[in-house]
Amino acid sequence: MLIRTRDNGFIHPVSSEITPRSAYAGRREMMKLLAGGAAGAALAGWASREALAQTQRPGKLAALAGGKSSVAGAVVMEKVTDYKDASTYNNFYEFGTDKADPAKNAHTLKTSPWTVEVDGLVKKPARYTLEDLLKLSAQEERIYRMRCVEGWSMVIPWVGYSMSELIKKVEPLGNAKYVEFITQADPRTMPFVGSRVLDWPYVEGLRLDEAMHPLTLLTFGMYGEVLPNQNGAPVRLVVPWKYGFKNGKSIVKIRFTDKEPRTAWNKAAPQEYGFYSNVNPNVDHPRWSQASERRIGEDGLFAKKRKTLMFNGYEAQVGQLYAGMDLKKNY
Repeated sequence: MLIRTRDNGFIHPVSSEITPRSAYAGRREMMKLLAGGAAGAALAGWASREALAQTQRPGKLAALAGGKSSVAGAVVMEKVTDYKDASTYNNFYEFGTDKADPAKNAHTLKTSPWTVEVDGLVKKPARYTLEDLLKLSAQEERIYRMRCVEGWSMVIPWVGYSMSELIKKVEPLGNAKYVEFITQADPRTMPFVGSRVLDWPYVEGLRLDEAMHPLTLLTFGMYGEVLPNQNGAPVRLVVPWKYGFKNGKSIVKIRFTDKEPRTAWNKAAPQEYGFYSNVNPNVDHPRWSQASERRIGEDGLFAKKRKTLMFNGYEAQVGQLYAGMDLKKNY
């Protein structure tokens, strides 16, 4: 069953009736073997990622709830990005800076046992095992647009539940204004931790109301399967109206604070990456335009660009969070 809402004309299905992956994961046409120069090298990289994807399929989730999302427009019916592209074109600097590096190197990540500590300004600080988190709320599959800052985008079916479920469980204090997400930084299993490109561990943050928004997802899987290591196993954040780097991977600590967290990319390049990092086609990155994008997997470098949507297409759902703010200053 498809339900049309008035929110930007979005159509969203009941989660249990989302088309199975086997039906929508069609293959791209074979890449041209005779392409030369820089384009040829880029195509070779795509082909390498495609081959790698065929050998990196994790096991199925033990349980996948089929409940309907209660958020109007939470699921956007568009052509879903092929699994092989979503799992081999990744930013995960702990495993390398090239987009293909995480899929090649992240097999070293140890995801079991895993715990997530929740502390700071909450009534009920706790240390949750992964199993505890999985039992906390029924999981849903939601198809979200994801926008990469370099001008690429994807459409991915994520599996998880609203971050608000965990937040309500720990009961933030009245002076808690922000949520800080601290990710794993283990040089023994993450070969690029310690490199000078970032200040480790990788840290991201949201305002409390952003974290409480129903679209913000605590995520354990994608395409009906457990997260691949390179996509942030075993638990990550998904905030679909923000650029991809806001979506912290392999989370080990969640801290509630009254001060705006200093986030990884904001510390590394504050003139380029602000705290909010909302998708805004009217604010250019200093080194490229944000006004258009290409969809990963749609003919690679030759894909036709599409207009970037404000808040990545979720303006009707999240625009009120930023009412009265100057979004050119709060970028």
